[in-house]
Amino acid sequence: MPAYVLGPGREKSLLHRHPWVFSGAVATIKGEVTPGATVDVMADDGRFLGRAAASPASQIRARIWSFDPNDKIDAAFFERRVAAAVAWRASQFSEGNTAARLVHAESDGLPGIIVDRYGDTLVVQILSAGAEAWRETIFDALAGVTGCAHIFERSDAEVRALEGLPPRSGPVRGTGSAGLVIAEHGIRYAVDVVGGQKTGFYLDQRDNRRRIGELAGGRDVLDCFGYTGGFALNALRGGARSVLCVDSSGDAVAAAMRNAQSNGLDDGRGQWVEADVFKHLRLLRDQARQFDLIVLDPPKLAPTAAHVERAARAYKDINLLGCKLLRPGGLLATFSCSGGVGIELFQKIVAGAAVDARIDAQIIGRLGPSADHPVLLSFPEGDYLKGLLVRLANPTATGGASGP
Repeated sequence: MPAYVLGPGREKSLLHRHPWVFSGAVATIKGEVTPGATVDVMADDGRFLGRAAASPASQIRARIWSFDPNDKIDAAFFERRVAAAVAWRASQFSEGNTAARLVHAESDGLPGIIVDRYGDTLVVQILSAGAEAWRETIFDALAGVTGCAHIFERSDAEVRALEGLPPRSGPVRGTGSAGLVIAEHGIRYAVDVVGGQKTGFYLDQRDNRRRIGELAGGRDVLDCFGYTGGFALNALRGGARSVLCVDSSGDAVAAAMRNAQSNGLDDGRGQWVEADVFKHLRLLRDQARQFDLIVLDPPKLAPTAAHVERAARAYKDINLLGCKLLRPGGLLATFSCSGGVGIELFQKIVAGAAVDARIDAQIIGRLGPSADHPVLLSFPEGDYLKGLLVRLANPTATGGASGP
């Protein structure tokens, strides 16, 4: 078998079961290595460290399939891994929840593979050269384990370019993709698996959407980056006095309005606005608008470490404006899904926004992904979604209308 031999001392992360091998760690290549090929990763003294998928075009030169030298990477291996990932998520489904993530890449021992289930449809992202090499085997394993009739591929994320892979999108099993409707905590959502963001829906925020619904009673709510209305609909069902949902996508806003109508929540309390959120927050500030509960759930602002500084400024901007729009005693639920922005930095950014807004604020809750998005302890990079629930603690503080 071809092998990557690491330089002296470069095996430490693998001994701690971290699943990535970076290009700078590889000292010698034994044999011919092609994209997606299975390779052994060896220490410089010849010790076996892991069996991996090679990606010669990527800075992540290899992703570990297994740390067990007895594991053979074949169809049976993928069937076992898929079956294990699917089995423990059975509890995620019920009459009120018909969607969940089934495979969460490295956290399920399947690097580069994301699988979301919407009813009887699976939506799959193949994001690495190793996963690409086994794509048909992976689809067969998913169909056999889940019994789902329809599998749709959404391998159109930009990260594929880093692996030297072109985008792919389309049905791979069955034909079902149009008119797809799921239930989450009893609320129905139409899911566009063909043209929607990611796989069509953001399943990682499931528990946080329910939490917002629990907090919304009698409050004026502002939902920023609202997409198809997940937080807004939960707030309306939770008894919010009013909900303003803002997103830059006209298609998403239209979908949110349809979702409100299909759930009987189009009763005049909701307002749906297509606008640049950064600009609209300033407009709301200039109008001296105030809210009791604000949700800030922006898209990924720092896809890599190189974007962190710019992303930090953007997070500071929206959180400062959010703080200025809060009524005394109001709540701010603020999120980052940027893997390059850790929780310590994110909390520092939000704290700086509160100081600049001249308010005293308390963290009353920490928010993260639902249980179907586990984080492997040896792979902290998988801990991408972090959130803070912040309360404006000083009842006399006001943010005013000055500032950015």
